[in-house]
Amino acid sequence: MQCRGIRGAITVEANTREDILEATKELLLEMVEANGIKVEDIASVMFTLTADLDAEFPAMAARQLGWLNTALLCSREVDVPGSLGRCLRIMMLCNTEKSTDEIVHVYMKGAANLRPDVSEIQNR
Repeated sequence: MQCRGIRGAITVEANTREDILEATKELLLEMVEANGIKVEDIASVMFTLTADLDAEFPAMAARQLGWLNTALLCSREVDVPGSLGRCLRIMMLCNTEKSTDEIVHVYMKGAANLRPDVSEIQNR
């Protein structure tokens, strides 16, 4: 079994606690489903938020999903001029038998344009 990184991103409707938690849950669940991952196989999850999102820690959404023993970390995304706003990004490290070619990276809503070359989920 290998440890593989699964990337994901989603835009958040507004800088509210509810919208951040909702978008985070939506993205986490889609990443797990698309890759057939069991929660116990998740080594860690790193969340980044753009500077315009600060109403809640996205890790709270994972805790609300019952991910109580998963290592979680939140951070601020690099503030590059002209970059996509209200964007939540996730790097999930999982133990899996899948090869890197089999990993499904998930980019949703406005974030689908960040990586159309690898995006499996477009414009949700």
